[in-house]
Amino acid sequence: MQIIQHKTLAQGRWFTLSLAEQLGNVGSEVGRAAAGQKRGDKEKTESALDRALELLDLTLEDSRWQGRRKEIARSRELLCAVFYNSETYNTTPADLEKYFFQFALAARKNV
Repeated sequence: MQIIQHKTLAQGRWFTLSLAEQLGNVGSEVGRAAAGQKRGDKEKTESALDRALELLDLTLEDSRWQGRRKEIARSRELLCAVFYNSETYNTTPADLEKYFFQFALAARKNV
């Protein structure tokens, strides 16, 4: 059974955010996971990854992004590959942080 960590977001608030805001929030969790990994703090890394994956799942459920689902799903796949030691892709946590940071910047510009 999956524990929902972002209860208010899952109840609908997430679906009022723009794509840039949603993915910018995912990026915050990716940054926390990367920082935890760098410090060797497995518990903090796993917790941040769980939150990032939950937010990506909520984003995938958002019907407004139907045309972007492939990209969103691929970012989720890369996130799992990077942090769960798959060597399928040549991607680093820093690469993911850069990717998601662009969304945070875009969201901030539109606020």
